Amino acid sequence: MELSTLAAFVPAALAIVLAPGPDTMYVVTRSLGDGRAAGVVAGCGTATGVLLHTAAAVAGLAALLRASATAYTVVKYVGAAYLCYLGVRLLLSEGTFEPTPDGRTRSLAESYRRAVAINVTNPKVAVFVLAFFPQFVPAAADAPVQMSILGVVYAGLSLLYLGGVALFAGRVRTRLLDSARAGRAIEYLSGSVLIGFGVRLVLDERPV
Repeated sequence: MELSTLAAFVPAALAIVLAPGPDTMYVVTRSLGDGRAAGVVAGCGTATGVLLHTAAAVAGLAALLRASATAYTVVKYVGAAYLCYLGVRLLLSEGTFEPTPDGRTRSLAESYRRAVAINVTNPKVAVFVLAFFPQFVPAAADAPVQMSILGVVYAGLSLLYLGGVALFAGRVRTRLLDSARAGRAIEYLSGSVLIGFGVRLVLDERPV
C-alpha cells in the first residue's frame, strides 16, 4: 500500500473515530465503573469488532447487510436491544461505580466481550467499512489485502483514541468514588445515553 493512500485515509478515518458513539460511551462507563484498565480493555474489544467487520467486508458478508433490508433490520434491532439492555442495567444497578477489586478479572473479560458485542451488532459500522474503505483501495487483485491493512489501521486509531478516553475517565473516577450521589448520577446519565443510542439505531434509516 502506498504511503499517499495511508496519508489520505488516516485523517478521514480519524474524523470518524472521534465522533461520539456507543463504543465511546461504553468505554467511558467501564472506565468510571471499574477503572482505566477496564476501559482500555473495552477499547480493545471495539478494535476487535472493527477487525471482524473488516473481515466480513472482505468475505462479502457486509455486502449482504447493505443489499438486504431484512438482514440489516435484524442486525439493527439486535444491536439496539443490546444497547438498551446495557442501559437499563445501569439504571437499575446500585453501586456500579464503587471499587470492585475482587471482581477485577471478571470485569475485564466482561468489558471486552460487551465492547465486541456492541461494535459487531451495529450494522452501520459494517456498512461504513464496506462503503468507506474501498474509496482508498484501487481495483486490483490484492484489494482484499489492502482492505485488511486499512482495517488494521482503523482499529489501531480506534484503540489509541479509546485508550486515551479510558485513561482520562479513569483519573476522573477517583473523584467520583468519594461521592455516592455523583456516582449514581453518572449511572443514570450513562444508562440513559446507551438507551438513547439504541433508540437512535432503531430510528436510523438503512444507508443506501
